[in-house]
Amino acid sequence: MAEKFNFTKAEIDSLPLPMNGKRDTYQDTKVSGLHLRISSTGIKTFSVFKRIKGGNPERITLGRYPDMTIDQARRKTMEINLVIADGRNPAEAKRKLKSELLFGELFEEYLERHSKPKKKTWTEDLDKYKNHIEKPLGKRKLSEIDRAAISLIHSNVTKAGYPIAANRILALISSVFGWAISAGLWENNPAIGIRRNKEKSRDRFIQSDELPRFFQALSEESNGTVRDYVLISLLTGARRSNVCSMKWQDINFDRAEWRIDETKNDIPQTVTLSPEAIEVLQNRKSDDSEFVFPGIGKSGHLQEPRKGWERILKRAGIKDLRLHDLRRTLGSWQAKTGASLAIIGKSLNHKNQNTTAIYARLDLDPVRDSVNTATSAMLAAGGLTKPGEIVQFKKKK
Repeated sequence: MAEKFNFTKAEIDSLPLPMNGKRDTYQDTKVSGLHLRISSTGIKTFSVFKRIKGGNPERITLGRYPDMTIDQARRKTMEINLVIADGRNPAEAKRKLKSELLFGELFEEYLERHSKPKKKTWTEDLDKYKNHIEKPLGKRKLSEIDRAAISLIHSNVTKAGYPIAANRILALISSVFGWAISAGLWENNPAIGIRRNKEKSRDRFIQSDELPRFFQALSEESNGTVRDYVLISLLTGARRSNVCSMKWQDINFDRAEWRIDETKNDIPQTVTLSPEAIEVLQNRKSDDSEFVFPGIGKSGHLQEPRKGWERILKRAGIKDLRLHDLRRTLGSWQAKTGASLAIIGKSLNHKNQNTTAIYARLDLDPVRDSVNTATSAMLAAGGLTKPGEIVQFKKKK
């Protein structure tokens, strides 16, 4: 039975230490349920000890004395008594909060159970999380994350000049919470209702007058992997993720083809390789890695050469050009040199119900002719007339 007395500073300070490693408990006579426990080391802790309706007694720790004063402990005890009188269990709520997932832990579950098995672009989810979400949200409990916290992330990325990226980050956060609800790990989605930035469909590609500066800046790029990655992206029009994960085993030099079994739209693609693209690849050929563009991350291949791309654009004096615009650049130059929309669609592996039947009947010969013609036109506009000049970039100063 706990000894009872009216808690005062003088009384508490004069309490003796328990013997033999035991812990003594004292009960306040002024506020029902307020206890003070003292250990053999002298640590004194306030707690509430009350029987919950329809259950057993629960002990709820309040704080240490003297950091928590007697008055503070009494006020907190009275609040908890009201909660208990209302039929609720504050100890259970506290246990639930303590065991609640952090957003970083939820994201790991989302990545392993949803993103990796179902999304070919799961590495993009991981990049978005590490670059923009982990720091503000990773160590926060789910109940602590509200619409304002998520809106702030969206706003900061938007203000940094990346409104579309801000929308994608917001979509990822919403997707994580949405998946958590479906998996029974959480009850609500605080990202719902946040207004997205307006998006316009991009029609940006490298213009004729920009090509000389672009190729010159590319020739001055010191990182050969970045330089060749940009060249292959431009010369094939392939998607970023496919070029990053390009494997030597998927390239047939004799047929000048690159086979992509897994694409964004789930349609396998055979990419025709121009003589210029073949020459770049032959100069990169190595047995050191299975990937054409090896990287240091878990995937083993290059992820996204953002810094290298920014260096190239800065030297070229070109603004508002993204890596994905290289894909659009090839298609635009194909159109300029007379290719039909069906040819362009097949070479870029577009998924369009209106032209799927036409694509199915096309062989690679007209596609190859179109890609080769467009490539030659691009290089000529950039001041390069011979395929060999592409791989001589690394020799230029």
